[in-house]
Amino acid sequence: MQKEKYNNILCFGEVLWDMLPTGAKPGGAPLNVAIHLKKQGQNPKVISKIGDDNDGENLLNFLSESGVNTDTIQKDNKLATSKVLVHLDENKNATYEICEPVAWDNIELNETNKNAATQANLIVFGSLASRNKITRTTLFQLLEYSTATRLLDVNLRPPFDKQETVEELLHKSDFIKLNDDELVIIAAWNNKKGNETELIKWLANHFNCQTVCVTRGANGAVLFIENNIYEHTGFQVKTVDTVGAGDSFLASLIANLSKNIHPKKVLEYACATGAFVASQPGAVPEYSEKDINQIIISAKP
Repeated sequence: MQKEKYNNILCFGEVLWDMLPTGAKPGGAPLNVAIHLKKQGQNPKVISKIGDDNDGENLLNFLSESGVNTDTIQKDNKLATSKVLVHLDENKNATYEICEPVAWDNIELNETNKNAATQANLIVFGSLASRNKITRTTLFQLLEYSTATRLLDVNLRPPFDKQETVEELLHKSDFIKLNDDELVIIAAWNNKKGNETELIKWLANHFNCQTVCVTRGANGAVLFIENNIYEHTGFQVKTVDTVGAGDSFLASLIANLSKNIHPKKVLEYACATGAFVASQPGAVPEYSEKDINQIIISAKP
């Protein structure tokens, strides 16, 4: 993957408001990934849907002000813009209460998003947006139109975690990103057991996927690429909330793998990005390359 240049990235799925204890923040994994890609020098587009309401208009304004193209975001006349209740535990880890139906459950195929998919060389999509047949069908049609690399961000949020749907997405993917708990769950669906490395290699082989990245929360991540395993133990920070940390990690991974940087360095920088975002409120805080490098430098003996 690191030999390719991803200069035309499409993020497909949910855009919404995260209703945090501290107030409403823009969110949804595709939106978060797109914002973080933009911060790291990429020019992504987001395919999603908002309601014809103030919440939707405010999301569009936020994306526009962040420099993210909104031409592929549709507007629904009946369904509202999505809001998600976010609960933080004593360790500031987030759990989510996701309502339905909402506007992003009704993403439809049109010429605008077909053209975007045709031009893309990387499509990032998650499993959550496929909970509804309309949006899921649109995604599958767009993947048929496109020759882009397909990156699945697994997001098992009960009850929107049906094995049949998730595995269909896995089979369509060239690159799978998931957390360590999700790896064990998917392996268990197939009666597979083993250590983390064994399960990663099984996943890559079973779903014919070249690249797999498994995140471990505060304990870093592991990247399987070109039949090699790279690990990083993560960075210790004072966590404010974990919302968007995984999305910033993924954006950093994408941006730097496409620059022909060694995977070990890519993983280190991605872990530092995720750690920084976890130390800030909300999914898309402001930061610079200097902020991320400071996390890396501070951890060196």
